[in-house]
Amino acid sequence: MHISNSIYLDYQATTPTDPRVLSAMLPYFSESYANPHSSHAMGYIPASAIENAKANIAELIGAFPEEIFFTSGATEANNQAIATVLLNNISNKNKILIGSTEHKCVKEAAYFYAQKLGFIVEEIPVDKFGIIDQNGYNAALTEDVLLVSIMAVNNEIGVIQDIKALAQAAHKVGALFHCDAAQALDSTPIDVFDLGVDFLSLSGHKIYGPKGIGALFIASHIQPSITALIHGGGQQNGLRAGTLPTPLCVGLGEAARITLTEFDKNQSKLLKLKTSFLKELNANNINYVINGDPIQRHPGNLNLQFPGHDAESLLTSLQPIVCASTGSACNSGFITPSYVLKAIGLTDKEAKASIRFSFGRCTTKEEIQRAVQHLCEKL
Repeated sequence: MHISNSIYLDYQATTPTDPRVLSAMLPYFSESYANPHSSHAMGYIPASAIENAKANIAELIGAFPEEIFFTSGATEANNQAIATVLLNNISNKNKILIGSTEHKCVKEAAYFYAQKLGFIVEEIPVDKFGIIDQNGYNAALTEDVLLVSIMAVNNEIGVIQDIKALAQAAHKVGALFHCDAAQALDSTPIDVFDLGVDFLSLSGHKIYGPKGIGALFIASHIQPSITALIHGGGQQNGLRAGTLPTPLCVGLGEAARITLTEFDKNQSKLLKLKTSFLKELNANNINYVINGDPIQRHPGNLNLQFPGHDAESLLTSLQPIVCASTGSACNSGFITPSYVLKAIGLTDKEAKASIRFSFGRCTTKEEIQRAVQHLCEKL
């Protein structure tokens, strides 16, 4: 299969590593390679680089550097936030609330640890646009809720939630609030202080950084009341053990710096690409339905339903020219309809007719035109 001319429209699955990120990482593979936790001259250099990376990440989300903890990715960060809160609970609270459209790693972690530790998980419904149902949320927010976990931006339909309002409501009943923001950093401004979240999960490979690295924001006032999920040498203030991978940490830090400094430019580009894609579809009289809120969504996301077509067959016919997906890459191999699309009220048939196209910094208008042309030939 020749992929040199392939058009990549799956940026919400992963993004290519920015050349500037790779350049920043390289010296820490072969030059400044010492263990960043070693107390000698060679260890000070990577240790300093990691602290600088923390500062960049903290600046991106409005946190303090000491509130940033490196993980292997957002999956680990989500697991750590959920597990450590439940493991360290000393109250009579016994319920966890999660959105019905959360990423699978949040759902699986919530149900796993809840079952093991004697908690109840309740899923909050969403409306037809994928927005958390406020009435359902308010009804579920009782005094026995220990933790609420709701994602900022959905990975399949790109819908942006009002995290500030949701966190404020959770705090009124004494619950902690965790937010999976893996898909949010290049789509909506994030300020943990303004949002009022207690935990926030990040991923490197969603913002043109390396795979295998992420971070968990843990608010300073929460840190004394929780323990580590991964135990060992006591690194990262004892809250996440293990030798830090300096190149990956540096890569995430540089990706965060670029994301912040070029945010407005990239937002504008993504919106133009999405508009161009829809304009091309309309010009070719293609019948489609946009899944999720048409406005309150990731600027580079289009989850489209093509009535009367099977999405899997359509994607296969588009290969190797157009690379898109039917939903989360974490669900690959599963033929069942997307639970996210089912949660917003789509039938099995409608869900199975839906494809997610996601655009990124490297996408060109010429690629959009070629992609729609090829799509029209297969519809």
